Amino acid sequence: MNDSLDCKQLPEDFDTLAPDGSEIRLLAAASRGSMVHCTLNPGEVSVAVAHKTVEEVWYFLEGTGQVWRRLGDRERIVDVSPGVSLTIPVGVHFQFRTVGDRPLRFVIVTMPPWPGKDEAYPVPGRWPADG
Repeated sequence: MNDSLDCKQLPEDFDTLAPDGSEIRLLAAASRGSMVHCTLNPGEVSVAVAHKTVEEVWYFLEGTGQVWRRLGDRERIVDVSPGVSLTIPVGVHFQFRTVGDRPLRFVIVTMPPWPGKDEAYPVPGRWPADG
């Protein structure tokens, strides 16, 4: 059990770039999940990836964009904006892009916590990527 009572302020600078090319700012983490703040700048398109072992829940805070997800023969593109949430199940191919002149910002909860750089692997995407 994680008995830590940690508290973390959103950092101004990003901590790392995600395998998809988006900016990641680390937030709280516990034994069964972790949370980050993600930014994709105006005009950018992420690299399409899938996850080996983690699932995620995304909640959009700012900007507008689109998220493409594919699982087997099922494929869906959704418009995202503040207040929208969605899931990224294990093995789902996904890609996202900004639409408009504001950064796309959202919170990601990852379960279990992000295991490291080998978790995500590239997949064929819906749009040409910047990364």
